[in-house]
Amino acid sequence: MTIAFQLALFALIATSFLLVVGVPVAFASPGGWASNKNVVFSGASLWIGSVFPVGIPNSFIS
Repeated sequence: MTIAFQLALFALIATSFLLVVGVPVAFASPGGWASNKNVVFSGASLWIGSVFPVGIPNSFIS
């Protein structure tokens, strides 16, 4: 169970890092929001989906 929690936590941290770097790059690129909104929404959905698999086991492990 601890390995699964660590992998889920790593996925959350990696997704967070990619969003912190990727969202400003997406907005600064030519076309900005119009051409990159699907990428931003997909990343945000992946991040939200990663929060629950980390939060639920965290209540049992801690």
